[in-house]
Amino acid sequence: MPGIDPDFLCHRMTMDNRIRPVVQRRRNFNEERRLVIKTELQNLLNVIHIREIRYLEWLTNVVLVQKTNDKWRMCVDFTDMNKACPKDSYPLPSIDSLVDSASGCRLLSFLDAFLGYNQIWMHPNDEDKHASYCYKVMSFGLKNAGATYKRLMNMILAPMLRRNVQAYVDDMVVTFEEEKQHVADMEELFETVCKYNMKLNTEKCVFGVEAGKFLGFMLTVLKMDEASSLPSFSVRLM
Repeated sequence: MPGIDPDFLCHRMTMDNRIRPVVQRRRNFNEERRLVIKTELQNLLNVIHIREIRYLEWLTNVVLVQKTNDKWRMCVDFTDMNKACPKDSYPLPSIDSLVDSASGCRLLSFLDAFLGYNQIWMHPNDEDKHASYCYKVMSFGLKNAGATYKRLMNMILAPMLRRNVQAYVDDMVVTFEEEKQHVADMEELFETVCKYNMKLNTEKCVFGVEAGKFLGFMLTVLKMDEASSLPSFSVRLM
């Protein structure tokens, strides 16, 4: 996966040099989890998201988290490393504000970036600060990863945000006040994400619907009321 051009944006790790590197104590896994880790490592090597390093200062363990579909997600325990990184205070948008901004529309399209964080490359000087296998791309769990991703989304979607797109990290919803505008708005979005090599997860994308889940809320566009010239809109917390 090509990912975002690193000259446009990449993830930097500004670390406090006064904090000594930490080598975490090795964790033991049962045979089932070792197989999952081995398979995931090979997958990451195949797509060139990680590389092996020999001389390291920080050493972090992997952590397996079971998802709702009973599959495993492999994460990295960046607890110690994150303590050495100052917080990036780049603001994230208010979820309530984003949900309110989606009101008054006729149709909704929900989109999700494919392995969103992994589409952003690590800065070359910061790659080898992870473990015996270091990430060449931004990994889930790194401090300030969310801020870096939101900065990217604001840069990429600047012409569309608040006009016909609401976005929170890698979740996007395209709103259509008029059904006839549906195709033009979607074409504008696709051209924009293609321009920056951002890939979408087709399994999580839904187009031109009247209801869907966004940031933990169920958005439902109600039918036009005969006594009103505006469509009503309901929001229900999941």
